[in-house]
Amino acid sequence: MNTRWLARMSMAAVLSVLTSHGVLAQDKLVLRAADPFPPGHYLHRYGLKPWMEAVTQATQGRVQFEHYPAEQLGKAKDLLSLAQSGVADVVLTGAAYHSDKMPLTSALETPGLFADPCQGARVYQKLADGLLGEKDYASNGIRLLVPAVLPTYHVVSANRKIQTLKDLEGMKLRTLAGAQELTMRKFKAVPVRMPSAELFESITRGTVDGAIFSYEGVLNNKLPVKYVTSELGFGTGAVMIFITEARWSKLPDGIKKAMVEAARTATQTLCTGMMQEEVASLEKLKQAGVTIVRWSAEDKKEMEGVMATVAEEWAAQMDKRGKPGTEMVKAVQNARTGR
Repeated sequence: MNTRWLARMSMAAVLSVLTSHGVLAQDKLVLRAADPFPPGHYLHRYGLKPWMEAVTQATQGRVQFEHYPAEQLGKAKDLLSLAQSGVADVVLTGAAYHSDKMPLTSALETPGLFADPCQGARVYQKLADGLLGEKDYASNGIRLLVPAVLPTYHVVSANRKIQTLKDLEGMKLRTLAGAQELTMRKFKAVPVRMPSAELFESITRGTVDGAIFSYEGVLNNKLPVKYVTSELGFGTGAVMIFITEARWSKLPDGIKKAMVEAARTATQTLCTGMMQEEVASLEKLKQAGVTIVRWSAEDKKEMEGVMATVAEEWAAQMDKRGKPGTEMVKAVQNARTGR
């Protein structure tokens, strides 16, 4: 490199050239990771934390992370804009918190789609590489790193006794936006959108009667519930770890490679860990004296019939908004069957 040529350049330009040539490759890079979930959540333990640790190890300590869980860096609904403005570098979030900006991802939350979270993650990744990535993510300037589909959600109730589907009528239940919200309206429940971080206060104050939620989420958020349903559930939640394209474009190739490789591993450890945790969490709820509600054969038949119509109605709603809802539902079906 010609030193006289460098001497005539501004300091900023010099630093840029040196960095691109790897001269400053050992400088520490500290990235801010933000999410709305409480500390210790299984999305941290099996997903975000292992991913960050793997990236730090692969870059020999060059890349470090500052982690801001539980909405410490901003409210759940603001995390996308915080990343786009550069306040956060990496975000772990639920797609439903940003349903106005990425509405098509809600197709993954339709009830009865996946046998388990690992199947869900595989389908999610296929879609992110295609229609979903183009319509929901590229348009928002973000790059999906780790896709996750949570274990099946169930009804959890603080005080209202649940024995049959009729008992859901009129219940104020926290739901995610989109397919889950549509599903609960079909059972004449009253869906209430809110981040999981607000659930404890809302339940204790009586603002809601309960939620459509995971068993692990009940324990992690210390929700005071007396009844939880089992077996057939009411959809799920799509979750992602992403980085903005603007931030990504500034990273050296070596760091990009480390992030991608760590993401592949984290995707698998996360889906496997969530499955194990959900089984263990249900057992803990039993031991704590929570009543486990099992649907009758008649209720199951009714649930299956009602929920079979959710995807089609969700697609019609998206189509009316000028979004490719029908195309998205077909893409999900094709991804599930390997087409």
